[in-house]
Amino acid sequence: SPDIESFIESVNEFRLDTIDFLRQAFSSTDPTYLRHIKMLCLKHGLPVGYLGVSGGFVGPDDEVRARVDTAKETVDVAVFMGAPLVRLFGGSYRPGTENLEPLWPNMIASHQEIADYALEKGVIVALQNHDNNNLAATSEDVLRILREVDRPNFSFIMDTGQWRGSIGASPKGKPDPDTDIYAYMEETVSHAVCVRTKIYRIDSGVEKWLDYDRIIQILKGAGYNGNLSIAYEGQGDPLVDIGKAVAYLRRLLAENGM
Repeated sequence: SPDIESFIESVNEFRLDTIDFLRQAFSSTDPTYLRHIKMLCLKHGLPVGYLGVSGGFVGPDDEVRARVDTAKETVDVAVFMGAPLVRLFGGSYRPGTENLEPLWPNMIASHQEIADYALEKGVIVALQNHDNNNLAATSEDVLRILREVDRPNFSFIMDTGQWRGSIGASPKGKPDPDTDIYAYMEETVSHAVCVRTKIYRIDSGVEKWLDYDRIIQILKGAGYNGNLSIAYEGQGDPLVDIGKAVAYLRRLLAENGM
């Protein structure tokens, strides 16, 4: 589609190193279409970093089953596209749900099933932390899921903004003063194979909602050497703001010898 093609062009213009896609960005899984997208990426020097699957593994059995099947299909697409990684979520639940424990077994089993399917195909499946009403909203949640899924190809994508209590996850746009999202990052970064650098407010050329000086220090302290994937959720012109984010993050990396 023109949208995905113009996205590839834009990523190339920013001189970035890889490109990530949401699974739903592909209008088809027809091999001719996927090969066209793959060739376009290759011509622009952009290997595919990961494919993202939306939705988690909490809910009615038929819905969860459908999401597991979609994730498995995405593993097949990742193999075709040469992407090493498929991104998954934990699972969202209704606000006010008091006892979350009954939600865990099916969510863990879903991740295990997808990881087992991906293992034989050489694909890594990675959990991404996600906002307030999600089973992967804190460092404790993430570490527990990694421990309980217990698969050699199950890993972690760290999103800098999507933690419980973070300003980006708050419906009112205010962070929880009692939550230290930077501690969450410190406690999980050693498991991360990709970091989604969330960008919210960068009009000035410096991100206002997240302290990237501190985040880069956390990454450096952990010896992180993977991709920084820019995830834009701002209110300005996306291409202008992403350009600012690229310059900003490159400057911080250079200043920190990364």
